[in-house]
Amino acid sequence: MGSAWMLLAGGCFALMGVFVKLGAHWFSSHEMVFYRSLVALLLLLGGISLHQGWRGGMRFFGPHTGLQVRRGLVGFLALATFFYALTRLPLAMAMTLNYTSPLFLALLMPWQLGERPRRAQYATVALGFAGVLLLLRPWQTPAGDLLAGLVGLFSGVMAAFAYIHVRKLGRLHEPEWRTVFWFALVCGIGAAMLSSVDGGWRKLESLDQVWLILALGLFATLGQLAMTRAYRTGQTVVVASFAYSTVVFASLLDVLIFSVEMPIMAWTGISITVLAGILAARLNERTTQ
Repeated sequence: MGSAWMLLAGGCFALMGVFVKLGAHWFSSHEMVFYRSLVALLLLLGGISLHQGWRGGMRFFGPHTGLQVRRGLVGFLALATFFYALTRLPLAMAMTLNYTSPLFLALLMPWQLGERPRRAQYATVALGFAGVLLLLRPWQTPAGDLLAGLVGLFSGVMAAFAYIHVRKLGRLHEPEWRTVFWFALVCGIGAAMLSSVDGGWRKLESLDQVWLILALGLFATLGQLAMTRAYRTGQTVVVASFAYSTVVFASLLDVLIFSVEMPIMAWTGISITVLAGILAARLNERTTQ
């Protein structure tokens, strides 16, 4: 069932990306981060209150609140740069760059987790970045698209840091709902601040915009919940591999909805990067066992 839950998560995250791209006609990427975080926060609080009520145990502050806030900050940077890339790049390309996080995780493990990667992990990192090079093609890509690509790659770096923080919080037995709460809260505050200074807020002028925001937040939250359930019920190594179904779904939606045409070299780069990411995720997990 873990694999099935991760396939569901992959579909939800791909659809989230679709709504981010559609929303770019009306909103900035910062505003969409805010609305995504607001909807997620409301759904989380509503779900918890229905499940266990507000009495006896709803403690938002704990002994590791500082680490929760730091996880929220790196998560916000990852989400903000990811949404920026989604608004300016093909969906499959932005997703692939964000999913380079296992490659960066292999490089960060010695300094952040005290774990020594194997030689095979460094080989997968080299393979993955060869794929990124083919995907971005800096020798022929316009400067604006290349900048957006580098921002998308940076989102992968921040996603790796966010994963490290989540692992540390897990070792400290912090409840998952609290981690999700602080992530949504910090993202919402950060996005609101950026939106206020970066051109101001756009008004909600139609019901279509409201439905788009709700769909964006709903699919993001469903994807997060399905991914959490996948790692709970399935084998971690297998589930981590199925996480890359998001890139497959995004590629299909790119063609079906946005009629995207990318050169064979770019699709080859996506394939190589995804393969390297799957291998890196498997090796990373085995290293920590």
